[in-house]
Amino acid sequence: MKILLLEDDFTLSKEISTFFSSKFFECIPYYDGSLLLKKYNAFDYDLIILDINVPGRNGFEVCKAIRETDQKTPIIMLSAFSEIDDKLTSFDNGADDYLVKPFHFEELFARVNSLLRRKEIPQQKKESLQINDLKLFEADMKVYRSGVEIKLTPKEFKLIIMLALANGKVLSKAIIADQLWDYHIETNQNTIEVYINFLRKKIDKDHDVKLIHTKIGYGYYLSETE
Repeated sequence: MKILLLEDDFTLSKEISTFFSSKFFECIPYYDGSLLLKKYNAFDYDLIILDINVPGRNGFEVCKAIRETDQKTPIIMLSAFSEIDDKLTSFDNGADDYLVKPFHFEELFARVNSLLRRKEIPQQKKESLQINDLKLFEADMKVYRSGVEIKLTPKEFKLIIMLALANGKVLSKAIIADQLWDYHIETNQNTIEVYINFLRKKIDKDHDVKLIHTKIGYGYYLSETE
């Protein structure tokens, strides 16, 4: 397994690389975001770890640039800050997980393994999904309502697909967090609520029929009726 690491703290970068080497992973370090993008090849890496505050193009910009051509390689963002805005920006740019410094290397390793396991699970994608006048094309990552395309971020798209595949079943915050964010629900409840509100504004706001519903105390579901 090969990991791409963007971290401008030379000591931390060396420690992370040495740790993953002890776990039989190959870790390729970069210290500058612009240099990383010049050298990046999606076929060379199994997972990517990006620090946000680095020289050249920052971690947000690197993540977004990678996602323009590579939707599959898991990405974990690292930051010394735990602000919700940084987490949302990370997910909006296509990151799969977010870890706040300082962290235990074993926790980073657990998250890496979780994302790699998920990557290996075959994903059977339907050609399209439809609820009322909402149509979702999973393979193309496109969403339409009443024939008008709705632009969603990668994380918003994953969430609406997850709700659509549940066929009207209520999904708890714990299930959503486990599938989409991979870290403990207590740190993530507000994040889920924020993303549900993002989807409502984009998908339901201008339509009489509301499709995204809340079952208080249980979770969220997608249906033509409440």
